[in-house]
Amino acid sequence: MNQQEHKIKRFCMAVLAHVDAGKTTLSEGLLYTGGSIRKVGRVDNKDAYFDNFELERTRGITIFSKQAQIYWKDCEITLLDTPGHVDFSAEMERTLQVLDYAILVVSGADGIQGHTRTLWRLLNRYKIPVFLFVNKMDQPGTDKQAVLSQLQREFSVSCVDFSKKDDNPDEFFENVALCDESVLNDYLNTGSIETDVIKELIASRELFPCFFGSALKMTGVKELLEAVTLYAKQPVYTKEFGARVFKIARDEQGARLTYMKLTGGILKNKELLSGGKDSEKWSEKVNQIRIYSGEKYTAPAQAQAGVVCAVTGLTKTYPGQGLGTQAGTVVPFLEPVLTYCIELPAGCDAAVFLPKLRELEEEEPQLHIVWNEKLQQIYVQVMGEVQIEILKSLIQERFGVSVEFGTGSIVYKETIQNTVEGVGHFEPLRHYAEVHLLLEPLPRGSGLVFAADCSEEQLDKNWQRLVLTHLYEKEHLGVLTGSVITDMKITLKAGRAHQKHTEGGDFRQATYRAVRQGLMQAESVLLEPYYEFRLEIPETAVGRAMTDIERMCGTFALQQTHEAGMAVITGEAPVSTMKDYYKEVVAYSKGTGRLFCNLKGYEVCHNQNEVLKTCGYIAQRDLDNPADSVFCAHGSGFVVGWQEVPEYMHLESILKEKRKDEMQPQKAAARSVSDEWIGTEEIDEILRQTYYANKRDKSMPRTGTKKRTITRVDTLPKTSGMTVRSYDQPAQKEYLLVDGYNIIFAWQELKELAAVNIDSARGRLLDILCNYQGSRQCELIVVFDAYRVKGHVTEFMDYYNIHVVYTKEAETADAYIEKFAHENGRKYKVTVATSDGLEQVIIRGQGCLLMSAREFEAEVKAREQHIRENYLTP
Repeated sequence: MNQQEHKIKRFCMAVLAHVDAGKTTLSEGLLYTGGSIRKVGRVDNKDAYFDNFELERTRGITIFSKQAQIYWKDCEITLLDTPGHVDFSAEMERTLQVLDYAILVVSGADGIQGHTRTLWRLLNRYKIPVFLFVNKMDQPGTDKQAVLSQLQREFSVSCVDFSKKDDNPDEFFENVALCDESVLNDYLNTGSIETDVIKELIASRELFPCFFGSALKMTGVKELLEAVTLYAKQPVYTKEFGARVFKIARDEQGARLTYMKLTGGILKNKELLSGGKDSEKWSEKVNQIRIYSGEKYTAPAQAQAGVVCAVTGLTKTYPGQGLGTQAGTVVPFLEPVLTYCIELPAGCDAAVFLPKLRELEEEEPQLHIVWNEKLQQIYVQVMGEVQIEILKSLIQERFGVSVEFGTGSIVYKETIQNTVEGVGHFEPLRHYAEVHLLLEPLPRGSGLVFAADCSEEQLDKNWQRLVLTHLYEKEHLGVLTGSVITDMKITLKAGRAHQKHTEGGDFRQATYRAVRQGLMQAESVLLEPYYEFRLEIPETAVGRAMTDIERMCGTFALQQTHEAGMAVITGEAPVSTMKDYYKEVVAYSKGTGRLFCNLKGYEVCHNQNEVLKTCGYIAQRDLDNPADSVFCAHGSGFVVGWQEVPEYMHLESILKEKRKDEMQPQKAAARSVSDEWIGTEEIDEILRQTYYANKRDKSMPRTGTKKRTITRVDTLPKTSGMTVRSYDQPAQKEYLLVDGYNIIFAWQELKELAAVNIDSARGRLLDILCNYQGSRQCELIVVFDAYRVKGHVTEFMDYYNIHVVYTKEAETADAYIEKFAHENGRKYKVTVATSDGLEQVIIRGQGCLLMSAREFEAEVKAREQHIRENYLTP
């Protein structure tokens, strides 16, 4: 059994075409020829095997991709049928992510059409080998050689006719040999080409086999199937599990289905699959494996590499996602260009209905459901009017709600045209992160590219990966209209984290703000979608058409035509001006003209000023996307406007811009990095150094303290760290020095608070002393023991109306107070609040006044009572 399975050549193939080229009919013919169905269905009769949704049968078009199995000789082919209408191109593109080969159908009567060109470009983008089938060759006026010449002219000179290779083998081998120089040399020496060589040429997209026939009359279908099974190579799969998700759907019972192709290993029922990164990691169990063929499915116990299956039990998956060894996410090329507001019926709450629409967005991610909180409205992005009609029917059928769609608007994008540095800093109390990004413009159609070029000595690799994750996880908005940005490279060039203060969310904030701050500085450009069009009209209407195209701000060129009396104009024009032009073409050409439009991509907006005026978007009022940064000074965070961030940022500019030599004192203060907090064990050691005056209750729980932010203002001279002479004040100025930790562990209220959180106790003490100083009117200085890293110097800061000192390395608070008393006690009125007995003796010897912790507490409470009675009582 294993040997037989090993001999089976298993691959996945899809049929692609412009709408009405005969794609579904060809799929029916392949299934019938391969024995998968007993009767050939027809779209016109509404009995096609793949069109099993009522909407598809009613409209006569394919809306959702489906699959079926074909077993032919030694091959097991998973055949995918995809939508042909341009409005459902996103559904079609998702299937390309899992294809090994593709069959591109071209109408022999119409030749290469607009959407066919889009399909060819997509197949080239995804590097998928292609077999071409020219359909409807039974219709009058079709010319095989003319169509083949067009394919070779517009697609590739390597399009070779395979349908008559047995009639003239020498001509066939010669045409194949011309596709590759080495093959040509071998052919000239041997006179033939091996089958394996042809396989390699097809797989490497150097040869494109062409077949001609009529799918409706089953002409050429068998020859196509024979060639596919003969020339398709067995894909190479890894032993380790890997899979690519390409579709999310729901069955009739509402169960969520994850469609995937296995690219390696084996998947078994009840197996755990995982994905996501960091905080978004997930692990879920596969409940059931289903292999669909049309509406029916089988439920095997396991699936092997190469199999396309649907899996139940997964809730975190999404189209384009890679699982196992198939890492990364595939970003689609085709995107919707129109935005519509969904108008709900009376009595239907938009906020309640939104989760239901999210289900549709899972199945069709390109819908981009957007909720406007202020307006309480739901917006959706679509490709065109046909998709709107299908959505209305789908919502009615699934949720029983009849909705309408408002007037459509264009989906704009934004980019930049100069290189800038974006800086984001996020440092509220107990948090810290700074990110420097380089924003560079890229050519049109490049999308967004994220990279890291930052030294690990400056920013650890884990933090760098986190920054890149935050860049990928969000659609970053521009500053002109609030549209998504594109066509730029964003590189992480520098960053800083703190050993204990930084958390993951800090870098999210810093990264978002860095992108936005860079955009605020850049020369932004508004982009709009453009159509690439082909207009076929009577020669008498050429002047009218040219005038219309110029009016629509488009460009054009006249092409040669082989049809008498008709002219062909090709070019490009904005979607906003051309989206309804087909109605005019029908009118002035009296029904003989045809317009084929294909989305070309985004180009510079032709009326940017008009759009900006109509939009009225103000970037600085967008509170959900701030460009400002948050810095910390004097123990609290404050917001710095995006223009001033370069003056406050902690790291040097990555663009080597000259920074200001002199800054405001508060700006200099904001440059310091937050220092660390420590656990109570180290605090205990410090307290034991203060002559055992600060003994704590041994039953006190040893809980670690939180981090605090301290800003460096200056390194003060001499041993005291702060001399009164530097203030140049009169001799009788009064100073009150408070031994911070001594008071905290002496006052019952603060002692109980410190047992839970020392940080809270310290903050509470400072707030109490701020009120006390307001009534005492003295210079109040709170001194805390040194406990920081080696080499730390004495620091001084203001906390509202009082001063706070953090002593240098190995210097206790009482040592600092003693030095201060020695230098200033006999010159000025100095009072010290402490319960340290030895310290009291030394202080008295320097002529200073003393208050014990108990006396000081009584004094503070007395003044609080005085304030309440005389100032707060109404």
